[in-house]
Amino acid sequence: MSVNSPLGATQSGAFELRAARTLDARTAQSQSRLGLLGLTGVLITGVLVAISASSTTNLLPQTLWAGAGAVGLQGPLGNTGIDLGGIGLIAVIGVMFASYVVAVGTASRLSPLLVLGAIAALHALMLLAPPLFSTDVFSYQFYGRIGELYGANPYLAGPVALHLDPLYYYIGQKWIGTATVYGPLFTALNYVLAPLTIAANVLAYKAIAACSSLAVVALVWNGARLRGVDPVKAVALVGLNPLIVVYGVGGGHNDVLMMVPLLAGVVLLLQRRGRLGAGSIVLGAAVKVTAGLLLPFAVAGARGSLFRARRRDLVIGAAITAALTSSFAVVLFGAGPLHLPATIEKVQSKGNWQSIPGFIGTRLGLGTVGNPVDLILTGLFALVLAWLLWRVWRDELDWIAGSGWAVVALLVTAASLLPWYIAWLMPLAALGRDRRLWKASLVLSGIMICFQLLSYVPHGSTVAL
Repeated sequence: MSVNSPLGATQSGAFELRAARTLDARTAQSQSRLGLLGLTGVLITGVLVAISASSTTNLLPQTLWAGAGAVGLQGPLGNTGIDLGGIGLIAVIGVMFASYVVAVGTASRLSPLLVLGAIAALHALMLLAPPLFSTDVFSYQFYGRIGELYGANPYLAGPVALHLDPLYYYIGQKWIGTATVYGPLFTALNYVLAPLTIAANVLAYKAIAACSSLAVVALVWNGARLRGVDPVKAVALVGLNPLIVVYGVGGGHNDVLMMVPLLAGVVLLLQRRGRLGAGSIVLGAAVKVTAGLLLPFAVAGARGSLFRARRRDLVIGAAITAALTSSFAVVLFGAGPLHLPATIEKVQSKGNWQSIPGFIGTRLGLGTVGNPVDLILTGLFALVLAWLLWRVWRDELDWIAGSGWAVVALLVTAASLLPWYIAWLMPLAALGRDRRLWKASLVLSGIMICFQLLSYVPHGSTVAL
């Protein structure tokens, strides 16, 4: 019931406004507390991973299951003797991911410094831990040794050609006969680091991954401000993601390094610096070819209402950078990089059950993806890619969101899917201004986390068979 003032004006509106403001304040306070709980959960579980890694078999690469201390890789946090075991690790990673989702959902109510501080702390923890999950960091070292110490071509020979090298015993079984699958810039970096000891090399690659991931966070923050997106929520989506930080940074993977020039290119394009932006994306592809997926979307979206750089500038910038990097590759590796597409296709064709097609195939008793299914999936991805490019060309879809959806399609159809590949998607989802893409990135992260948790159960991979 409204009450009239002496002048005849109702006071119910003012009362309702005050009540609404009180309710909004309480909601904001509740979300802020929930966000703090999420950040706390991510950091506590991050500490548990870091201090237990050297004694928890499932956290270590298979070639270090005899003990990380055997090669001095336990790190400064590795002497606790804590073994989480399979079930404990499932609980820790599960709680970490749930905390991450909560933190992302409430990030807009949190202090920017608090979120950025939590991101930095989580990265520091993973840097101090032993190499986590994957043997890739040893493969990086070996490719450098092939060229720098033995004078062979890493694009033509795998580690098995030099099986007497002491590093050979740390290479994963899948990679002992495989030549490098990485771009010339990253392979050149392998050469530079080759003379270091095994432990120093691991620390170097992990430091590169950690610094690269933090650089990605900074670029996402800058890009979000240019795009009119909440930068705090955007960096939380990327910088707290367990697949990126624990698996990517913890394993010293080059996927986060690849994303630095790629996202620098995105920011440059948003600043209408077309030639530099396109050239930066090409540099990303020279680290890992996946980065090249973004370039056609940038060209297709060049006439969009929010993106005024001329297509000609993009083509010129990309062509000049490609010519320079190709010349560099020829001088250093000769015709070796021409074998790169065939090597990548060979690796992908092997598949794994943790991929979405692989999981479905094993559930149906078909095994991991074979050649016929692989061809079907490749064709399906090509159709989706063409459709997305057409929509971007017609200005019906934002070019960053379009490239993000293309990465979703790539990850869903990939015969071989590894957890740190999510680093390809999350920054694009953060900048895409597409709420559906944002949700899809979280759902896909959750699916990939579930695959990993299943593998920590004793004989867990047989569940899919």
